[in-house]
Amino acid sequence: MSDSVSPRHSRPELGIAYAFVCLGILGTMPVIANSRPADFDALGFAFWLSLWQLLFSLPLVLRELASNEKGIFAAHLPPDLKRRTIAIILATGMIFGLSTYVYVLAVEKAGAVSAAIAIQAYPLFAILWETIFLKRRKSPLELFFILLLLTALTYLATGGTWRVDGFSTWFLFALIVPFLWSVAHVIIKEVLDRTPITPAQVTFFRVLVSVGFLGIVALAVAGPGRMVDQFVRIDFQTFALIMGLVYYLELIFWFYAVRHIDVSMASSISAPWPALTMVLAILFLGERVQTYQLTALTGVVIGIYGLIYAASRKQRLEQFRAK
Repeated sequence: MSDSVSPRHSRPELGIAYAFVCLGILGTMPVIANSRPADFDALGFAFWLSLWQLLFSLPLVLRELASNEKGIFAAHLPPDLKRRTIAIILATGMIFGLSTYVYVLAVEKAGAVSAAIAIQAYPLFAILWETIFLKRRKSPLELFFILLLLTALTYLATGGTWRVDGFSTWFLFALIVPFLWSVAHVIIKEVLDRTPITPAQVTFFRVLVSVGFLGIVALAVAGPGRMVDQFVRIDFQTFALIMGLVYYLELIFWFYAVRHIDVSMASSISAPWPALTMVLAILFLGERVQTYQLTALTGVVIGIYGLIYAASRKQRLEQFRAK
């Protein structure tokens, strides 16, 4: 499985369908996380869902190994690149493991709706790293939508009051999730660009390291007795299995979506997923959606769509000037 599909073999309608599936999964995940048994702590849930995610990732990796698309397993990398690749896989795996725990805890403490909107801050962190490491300057239109996104998130963080003393600590904690994701994605891009690793293998190694990292932490914090209790609880494992499955499917569907359509289009399709979270949180969690949350979500979605449009517009202008 290659990371890209030639234009002749790409199927935009299939990529759009995959992106809509991602929207549905992303909107459902916070509700699943908060529907777990009350005594199923965030750390244990993060570990067990990651373990199930690892198990679900195995069939596709084994299928690749049985075919001619062995990816990283058949690569003959120079020693320095091999060591660097292993280090990146270990580092990003631990980062993703930590982000899984933070995600579960943030959704629990901040609420499914507020956490879902906070996670939409991902483009801001991605832009930050692009500016720092790639020296990419932003156009005035991009800066306008960045400001709009920041304003909407500040409004949400203060509970619609604009007062500093109204800042939600757990909302700020939820911002750690997109921060960690953006760091890991920047780091792992080198592996994707410089090695023949496949999306299935990236996912497999990511969750493999995450399981090891979270397992060590969970054993140290909760102890083996607590881990065994969680293992034998059918209600615990049911929710961990469901969350692990949908999380894994989201990753795979996203990789396949961007093989057929541009990342910008896939991002624009999946951007409104917190709106689905709102509806599901009302129906299944009994959460009350506040007016300020709806206002903030509207600002965030406009900001994200605006950034996608502004980036596309800048790219077209640069291509026109280069002719």
